[in-house]
Amino acid sequence: MRKRHRAVLTKNAMAAIGQSLLDTVRHELAASESVARLVPAGAVHQGVALLCEALPNRALEAVLDEASGGPRVLVVLDQISDPHNVGAILRSAAVFGASGVIVQDRHGPAESGVLAKAASGALDLIPYIHVVNISRALQQLARLGFWRLALSGDGEQPLATAVPDGDTAIVLGSEGAGIRRLVREHCDVAAFIPAKGAIQSLNVSNAAAIALYAWRSGARGSGRN
Repeated sequence: MRKRHRAVLTKNAMAAIGQSLLDTVRHELAASESVARLVPAGAVHQGVALLCEALPNRALEAVLDEASGGPRVLVVLDQISDPHNVGAILRSAAVFGASGVIVQDRHGPAESGVLAKAASGALDLIPYIHVVNISRALQQLARLGFWRLALSGDGEQPLATAVPDGDTAIVLGSEGAGIRRLVREHCDVAAFIPAKGAIQSLNVSNAAAIALYAWRSGARGSGRN
């Protein structure tokens, strides 16, 4: 939970939010133009600006300890830098009950307003875990019993048969370069989403949502022996 310092909002926004939430933070009324001056240029503020602390970086082990008690799924992003895509993936992760989203320090997008807006609140619900090295994080997950599934157009088997029972890490790469060779070598299986239309590829955030749905719905086949 991030620490909140002060909210500035319009009268209409205050009515929409409700007094019970406003009682939890110091706040003041202002005109829409005043709110706009507090946020980055071009940001859609919807009448509210909140001064708060950045979310703390969460250690992978701590996140998994909190999520114990049943099969867990993590989403691992290999050099996906578009904040719109990462925000949408966070939103899908929240919908399907993922335990966290892992990104690499140097290549994961900052927790900006653009990312937060695309996530629709999921940035504050799903642990956004920064690691130094994706391959080493996958090695760590293997030691913890996670089955590591790379999603790639040239995968060895369809997603429906590759999704296993038990703890799973779904690995996705950028739409251009895909998953890097060394990262893929640290996965147990590579799977593809069958396509029949004229366009053979999906936006990475849509692919993530499909993979999470397949895992959550129990479409788990022979991926893990």
